[in-house]
Amino acid sequence: MGFAWLWPGRRAAAISWALLTATRTPRARPALVAVGPAHELPAALLPALIAVQTLSTDDRWVVDARAAGVGAAIVAAWRRAPFPVVILLGAAVTAGLRAAA
Repeated sequence: MGFAWLWPGRRAAAISWALLTATRTPRARPALVAVGPAHELPAALLPALIAVQTLSTDDRWVVDARAAGVGAAIVAAWRRAPFPVVILLGAAVTAGLRAAA
């Protein structure tokens, strides 16, 4: 018997999908408007999260090779280096300082 019984269902699904997409009219989406300071919250939380993850170990603050790597990545991003270069530079500086220590 095989899978021949699947073909009518697939054909019907393909036809119905084609009809739905061909007859659908695009709806106008309302523009999202950020109200108040809530739209700035993610931009403020990301640097705070990076600082906490970079400069803390357990319950104390530590400045080590991670801080230098993040600093190098920040400088590279500020100088508008491509994103892979920013990541690789930060990793290279961190690894270099850890190897030297």
